[in-house]
Amino acid sequence: MEYKAVSVRELLTQMKNLSELMIDLAYSAVMFEDRQLAEEVVKLEQRVNEMSYQLLLHAAMAARGRWEAELASGVSQIAIAADRISNAAADIAKTVLLGIPVSPAVKRALRRSEETVAMAKVEEGSKLVGKTLDELSLETKIGVDVMAVRREGRLFIDPKGDFALMPGDRVIIRGSYSGVEEFKSLAMGGLEDEDSREGV
Repeated sequence: MEYKAVSVRELLTQMKNLSELMIDLAYSAVMFEDRQLAEEVVKLEQRVNEMSYQLLLHAAMAARGRWEAELASGVSQIAIAADRISNAAADIAKTVLLGIPVSPAVKRALRRSEETVAMAKVEEGSKLVGKTLDELSLETKIGVDVMAVRREGRLFIDPKGDFALMPGDRVIIRGSYSGVEEFKSLAMGGLEDEDSREGV
């Protein structure tokens, strides 16, 4: 693994975002018994490990005196903590890959959390079809975040704003219960009066 010239701030931001995403995807893999999602979590663990290595190298190279050493120590602790989070997420995902059954009570408990995770299929007549995530502004309008999209065997993790939804897409979303239910209705072609609410 070689050293790459990336800023500490950028690495910390990427590690934070990735570790948060991994936890949500790992729980999604368990809830939906989705092996492909679980495999993606394990792949993301490797990316976080690489970022952690880069951060530790930054810390070592910056430690020229006591003040720098103390600062480097703090960065190192953050890297180690993020690494542990990603490892824990991967361990959760591996229960799916190993075929370890999860109690229905555990799945019910996950669904009762303040934010829920769900999967919805985009139907042919849905007004979501052909629109990008930027155009839909789902997080702003209904409080839902798109974590991943499965399309014809491919899995798109954390899709960007220019990603357009298509018929047949299975969208993994995270948000409040009401927001998730609204998205499901939109995906099925419901909420016919949506245009009147500056919405989707």
